[in-house]
Amino acid sequence: MAKKTVVIGFMGTQLDSGLGAGRWAKWRPTVSLVQHEDRLIDRIELLYSKKYQSLADLLVKDIANVSPETQVNLVTAEVADPWDFGEMYAAIYDWARTYPFDPENEQYWVHITTGTHVAQICMFLMVESRQIPGVLLQTSPPRKQTQGEAGEMTLIDLDLSRYDSLAQRFSQAKDEAIEFLKSGIATRNARFNRLIEEIERVAVRSKAPILFTGPTGAGKSHLARRMFELKKARHQIEGEFVEVNCATLRGDGAASTLFGHKKGAFTGAAADRAGLLRAAHQGVLFLDELGELGLDEQAMLLKAVEEKRFYPMGSDKEVTSDFQLIVGTNRDLRVDVAEGRFREDLFARINLWSYTLPGLAQRPEDIEPNVDHMLARSSSEIGRNVRFNAEARAAYLLFAKSNEAPWSGNFRDLAASVTRLATLAEGGRISVEQVQAEVSRLQWLWQHAGGDAAALVDDAVDLADVLTASQLEQLDCFDRLQLECVVRICRQSRTLSEAGRRLFDKSRTQKAVVNDADRLRKYLHKFGLNWDALNR
Repeated sequence: MAKKTVVIGFMGTQLDSGLGAGRWAKWRPTVSLVQHEDRLIDRIELLYSKKYQSLADLLVKDIANVSPETQVNLVTAEVADPWDFGEMYAAIYDWARTYPFDPENEQYWVHITTGTHVAQICMFLMVESRQIPGVLLQTSPPRKQTQGEAGEMTLIDLDLSRYDSLAQRFSQAKDEAIEFLKSGIATRNARFNRLIEEIERVAVRSKAPILFTGPTGAGKSHLARRMFELKKARHQIEGEFVEVNCATLRGDGAASTLFGHKKGAFTGAAADRAGLLRAAHQGVLFLDELGELGLDEQAMLLKAVEEKRFYPMGSDKEVTSDFQLIVGTNRDLRVDVAEGRFREDLFARINLWSYTLPGLAQRPEDIEPNVDHMLARSSSEIGRNVRFNAEARAAYLLFAKSNEAPWSGNFRDLAASVTRLATLAEGGRISVEQVQAEVSRLQWLWQHAGGDAAALVDDAVDLADVLTASQLEQLDCFDRLQLECVVRICRQSRTLSEAGRRLFDKSRTQKAVVNDADRLRKYLHKFGLNWDALNR
């Protein structure tokens, strides 16, 4: 048995209008629904406002005249402002929630030719979200108007799963955005790639504050700017990218730089100043090293983020600025909150999206693609093509990925190193001798820190990533701290054996048979963990 066809739509107060006999000489969208001889419309659910009752009654009569088999239900939809999206969507949504849809026996066509543009958009969203289980129906007048002509009727199915090419295009756009955030560098570290994938989703969907924590040179500022450029390319923001290092702000200058001031607000304030928060209006404000900002400025910033308004120094008149805040810090703000150096309410406000960027030493597999990227950039800057010879490349990467290279300055150290190599390369080739000299320079650079290179790296470990809640509850403080250290070393190491050598560096010398990997494997097994799980 064929399903009944039900059309849902708004009455068109303009297109459907007409009272005299001449109305039959014009194309009326709602009436045209029943003028197609090859398509029977069993029922029409016609939404309308009661102030147009006479027109609605006339349409019911005209439809009955053309198609007596078609039932018309008049549905009152009283909307004070038909151009108000929230009000219109609520009216349609409330009606759809109580309507007795019967998809097994009826098919639903949602007519989007009539009604305000807002109503049409709301209908589209209701179908796309399956709140109305149907397809869109678009009608259009005949090319040559003649009496009784039905015009054209087109059905649009919004089931995107049927359109493989469109789904592939959406996937491609996402991949392109992720590559953009990574500056086109083919990073291989699985944890970092998952991190960037989530940041991409947040970048294009959210305007809430974002907190980047990580060691100096880990790329916080660079990633913030790439997020801004991605949003700008998608026309999600109109303003500029404004960056400030809070560690450089002191005294009255801090509040003045951020919030502006009125002339005469303090000694030296010779003229009005707008401030960087206002400069970031409709754009992105990146505050690096936010933990260095004073408590008074933190309180002012909290108000500006929450209310989009604040008082410039020396002014009794509020100003407004609507910006997205991205924050960077190499400090653990949770510790600063506990010790009273950072406001708890501000931390809660900026901590909706919080990400810890790993240092370069935690991503040894990403060193090679970053070296290639930086070498290509250096070649462009100096105006000549520069490459490693095979032996030099192998020697440099062997050192760069080893425990001897802490990369305490992270990507800043790596960029400076590659720049030196490219600049000094004779004939566009980096030799083994140059690499040896560069390695000596880097060792001298990092010599002041002393001790284990891993101590230079601040790589926070959250055991909730690898253990269940019940497992965490059963851990003693001692076991928790020990396991955090073990997980950190495992993530810093390339192999299970390397991690074992680092963890058992003293006791291994006292054993007749050394099996660092087996000792570490057994320790992890106590907690239901394994090497692969820690390095996914």
